[in-house]
Amino acid sequence: MQANNRIFDDFAKVLTSAAGAAQGVRDEIDAVVKNQMERLLKDMELVTRDEFDAVMAMAVRAREENETLEARLAGLEDTIASLLIDKKAENSDAK
Repeated sequence: MQANNRIFDDFAKVLTSAAGAAQGVRDEIDAVVKNQMERLLKDMELVTRDEFDAVMAMAVRAREENETLEARLAGLEDTIASLLIDKKAENSDAK
C-alpha cells in the first residue's frame, strides 16, 4: 500500500511540474504574441481614438460651416438676381 501511495505522490509531483512548465510556456507565448501584435500595430501607423475623435469633430464643424456658407451664397445669388431683374425693368421703362 505504501508503494502505491508513493507512486501516486510521485505521479502528482510530475503532473504538478508539467502543469507549471506548461503555464510558463503559455506565458512566454503570450508575451511573444503581444510583442508581435504591438509591433505590427505600430508599423501600421494607426491613429488613436482621441486623434480620430478630434478629426471627426473638425469634420462636423467644417460640414456645418459649409452648410452655412451655402445658405449665405444662395441668399446672395437671390439678391443679385432680383437686382438684375430690377435693372432690366428700369432699362425697359426708360426706352
